[in-house]
Amino acid sequence: MDIETIRALRTANPIHFFESIGSTMTEAASLAEAGAPHGTVVLAEEQSAGIGRLGRSWLSPAGAGIYCSIVLRLKLAPASAPIASLLVGLAAADAIQKTTNLLCDLRWPNDVLIGERKVAGILTQLINDCVIAGIGINVNQLGFPRDLRTAATSLRMELNGREQAREPLIVQLLESMESFCDKLWSEGAKGILLAFSAASSYARHRRVIVEDSGAHGTTTGLDENGFLLIRFDDGKTQRLATGGVRPAP
Repeated sequence: MDIETIRALRTANPIHFFESIGSTMTEAASLAEAGAPHGTVVLAEEQSAGIGRLGRSWLSPAGAGIYCSIVLRLKLAPASAPIASLLVGLAAADAIQKTTNLLCDLRWPNDVLIGERKVAGILTQLINDCVIAGIGINVNQLGFPRDLRTAATSLRMELNGREQAREPLIVQLLESMESFCDKLWSEGAKGILLAFSAASSYARHRRVIVEDSGAHGTTTGLDENGFLLIRFDDGKTQRLATGGVRPAP
């Protein structure tokens, strides 16, 4: 990875780069607690203990993907923490689409999909008034284990096996993140909710299965804090506060 090119193109972002690290999330959290400014980035060539949702691991082979965590000082109330995940997902999808022309879908709360295959994952942690945004993007992988909870893909696999440079995507990711942070500050949470609803086939009118319970229902939108609303088959509409959804057969 040509880290100096990235630094030269994104002078607004302090960038900490590691050839190998346990988790970029852990390092970014430590930097945030030490007072790192908004937009501070931790990048790694590989992670030995990449963190996925619900404590699961994120596969992070050397040189194959983008393993990145960003310090975001968004001043979100704890009740509105899901807005951060929606914002980061929008930025990741926007960056992928602008650099590859591949159309992405967003599955609440933190999956970036191409078709129904996961190409990127989002993990956010709220530490005091600071959001740590972890982003993993599959770039040059040529295959994945068959036992993953969600079928995965990579940009290279979607682009007929052509190897992809990671530097332009990282630069665009940071630009897109800045743009959506500006949207949050100028338009409030409503701007992010509208953008996510427009970018996600899962936000409304989608038949889904709730991961935790196995219950079936139809999505009916997002509430004001970014939680997913589902009308279950028993007629009740509830807010999904934890876990995720999968497409119903």
